[in-house]
Amino acid sequence: MRSIGLSLALGGLMVVIDTTVTTVAVPAIVSGLDASLPAAQWATAGYLLGLVAVIPLAGRLSARYGARRVYLTALLGFTLFSALAGLAWDVTSLAVFRVLQGLGGGLLNPVGQAIGLRAAPREARGRLMSLLVLPLVIGPVLGPLLAGRLIDTASWRWIFLLNIPVGLAAVLICARVLPHDILPSRSRSGGRRTLVGRLAGLSRRPGDSPESRPDWGGLVLLSGGAVTVVLGATLVERPASAGLGLILAGLAMLGGFGWRARRVAEPIVDLRLLRYRPVRAGVGVLILFAAAYFGSMAVLPLFVQGVRGDPASVVGVIGIPQAIVVGLVAQVATRLVDRFPARRIVLAGTALGTLGGAALLVAVGTDAGYPWIMAATMVLSAGSGATLMPTMTVALRDLDHAETPRGTTLLALVVQLSNALAGAVTAVTLSVLVARAMPGSGGGVPAMLALDDAAREALRPGLAAAVAAAYLLPVALLAGSWLIAYRSLRPAR
Repeated sequence: MRSIGLSLALGGLMVVIDTTVTTVAVPAIVSGLDASLPAAQWATAGYLLGLVAVIPLAGRLSARYGARRVYLTALLGFTLFSALAGLAWDVTSLAVFRVLQGLGGGLLNPVGQAIGLRAAPREARGRLMSLLVLPLVIGPVLGPLLAGRLIDTASWRWIFLLNIPVGLAAVLICARVLPHDILPSRSRSGGRRTLVGRLAGLSRRPGDSPESRPDWGGLVLLSGGAVTVVLGATLVERPASAGLGLILAGLAMLGGFGWRARRVAEPIVDLRLLRYRPVRAGVGVLILFAAAYFGSMAVLPLFVQGVRGDPASVVGVIGIPQAIVVGLVAQVATRLVDRFPARRIVLAGTALGTLGGAALLVAVGTDAGYPWIMAATMVLSAGSGATLMPTMTVALRDLDHAETPRGTTLLALVVQLSNALAGAVTAVTLSVLVARAMPGSGGGVPAMLALDDAAREALRPGLAAAVAAAYLLPVALLAGSWLIAYRSLRPAR
């Protein structure tokens, strides 16, 4: 079980790192590709939306083709498009390759979790999840550390090119370690169908019902709604733009998806799992905490490089204590879920997260210095370690064999949607706040990054306050996650 967990953690680590490395690289991408901050943010948002588009298919693809085969194929695709992202020639091509990279990466975590949970008995699922937690909590810290070093010594392109050797090694390890699936046998009269025919649902065996087709309508509503909302969020700052209209249209599409998912026989994402209170409460906590934790990651790199004028590697150095704290807390907290009431653990985690977020806001806003900022990030990371994976474990551990893949798909979708939208909102917020703090009408993030030392020092107090204000929304979301945990994770009467 340990070898399975560690091999799955390697693939998952690549996905999480690629979610976070661009937060450090965004200033370099803005300068290197001559792009605005919201446009460069699509290097992150496009990747996340690719994850969202394919996550709903994880359970169905695993059931039809086998989780092991799907996992290895997705890992290969992720590695290929990582190479293409590293060769991108402008911000548009980078966003396209990141979307395609996300299509591969989006399958790895839910399919990997399903493989691991099926391989472990119920009483050992907490220990297994303590291995699978490593990518989710260490990746956001290791990613900036690695990205900062590569940006300062080579180029931002290497944060993607490095995935080539690591991805190939992960494929070889997983091919050797992961258990083989037992797939339903085909009837002799049905014959073999082509891969394209299976995916499209156009070629069915005798006896197959129409309901066995993938819910393509639901997938279009979900993916299209997510893309439209994020695109609208990146455009909302422009005067007389269609940003607000796009947001409303996207929300309408997501609402249509929710309505459809409760009425079709086999929805692309099974929202009916929300009838279970642990799943419902876990989704509520994850939506707010993940949005706050991952969405706020774009703030500190901009403070370090734009306000303080320090190299990108400083962001990674700040993250070293975070890595230690989040790794230790996540391991302990996830294992304690098997022994103590989960509500206490998640309440402690969300409270620590709120405290850390508020302390980070104050430390950045007052330019208190890196020791204070590091202390605040350590508290926030401790909250993450005690919240994210323990919440997922509580939500999933009592689902039966058939429901487990659908549950992992639902939670993975919630985290990635929250991450994508929060990243876009944070980028726009930072762009607006920095533009107001810069003198004249031609300011903004690119102008702040291009300041010389004397001009940056003169504007530093105002810029620090402007960047710190972007933490206000994450702190409010963190407090909301604590409130949901307090009210909804009570033991059932």
